Amino acid sequence: MSNSLYNQRGVSAQKEDVHKAIQHLDKGLFPHAFCKIYPDYFTGDADWVSVMHADGAGTKSILAYLYWKETGDASVWKGIAQDAVVMNLDDLLCVGIYDNLLFSSTIDRNKAVIPGEVLEQIINGTQELFDNLKQFGVNIHYLGGETADVGDVVRTIAVNGTMGARWPKNKIITNEKIKPGDMIVGLASFGQANYESNYNSGIASNGLTSARHDVLSKYYAQHFPETFEPGLKDEVVYIGKHRLTEEIQIGQQATSIGQLILSPTRTFAPVLKEILVNHFDAVHGLIHCSGGGQTKCLKYLPANMKVVKDNLFTPPVIFDLIQEASGADAREMYQVFNMGTRLEIYTNEANAQQFISIAQSFGVEAQVIGRVEESNKKEVELRVGGQMIGY
Repeated sequence: MSNSLYNQRGVSAQKEDVHKAIQHLDKGLFPHAFCKIYPDYFTGDADWVSVMHADGAGTKSILAYLYWKETGDASVWKGIAQDAVVMNLDDLLCVGIYDNLLFSSTIDRNKAVIPGEVLEQIINGTQELFDNLKQFGVNIHYLGGETADVGDVVRTIAVNGTMGARWPKNKIITNEKIKPGDMIVGLASFGQANYESNYNSGIASNGLTSARHDVLSKYYAQHFPETFEPGLKDEVVYIGKHRLTEEIQIGQQATSIGQLILSPTRTFAPVLKEILVNHFDAVHGLIHCSGGGQTKCLKYLPANMKVVKDNLFTPPVIFDLIQEASGADAREMYQVFNMGTRLEIYTNEANAQQFISIAQSFGVEAQVIGRVEESNKKEVELRVGGQMIGY
């Protein structure tokens, strides 16, 4: 999975072109916050802010399409609905917003290959997730959205959404409090939380283009040409050795490669709501390790400092599978994927253990994964299997 393979497949782990395109836009009220924070344009109240965030399931929807075509299991699309919601929700959690959110979905499909049955699963799956989160006091209001038949634009389906909220300005996590001496509590992306019905592989919704082509076999190129850009060279398309239905054992649980790679993105909303409601002042910063993996934090540090992560979770099996198939080195894997550690809480040493206990009470593994040190530049240092990797 070299950079040349990334470029040949038309994707980028760091989104360089996107960042260049938006570099001159207003950074919002708090430039280091995980999401852009705007004044409360709705009411003009100086004590409140407004946030609007757009994201989606990305190319994971193509994996759902393949799995559905191969197995006939349409319920897999509910996981794609969750991916589209959580990639919005957990970003907003990182600025401290956890309740009274608005959500609008945007679904673009090729009607020739995506029937109404799939739309029903996605729309109903979205509402089921909201109903589940409501039990934890996280209220998301589903305000409909746009479902468009655009077969000339989309080869299969794109599932995205926009989430917004008003929030008290004095309850925003700005990341300005991150400082040398802070401890970093990491929350695991894998396992089975109390609010999840199945084992979660931890894959989330980033790096799926490369994972799909590196892991899955040429069978899918031959039988489902609608799932890749026809201009791609054959040597970068579905070059792995696995089928989605191939069985794999996780501890005592039998599952399949398809179920692992399609595990819905875990939300940390129940955990973070409790922390933000009861320990807001102890949260110095929040980072969602999505696109950019373990280097994501670099974009949000408020000043020159070094983030040292020397106690990350042992990556779950899905990432071993991807690394073996792709031949990527550790440096690249940790720059693309969350590698099992998907959310970072920056706090003082006194509160770290309390945050760990709160996460574990929800069945989410947590541990101190590192710390913040003084530096004359913004940098990240990882210790992975005895190897130090710097970014």
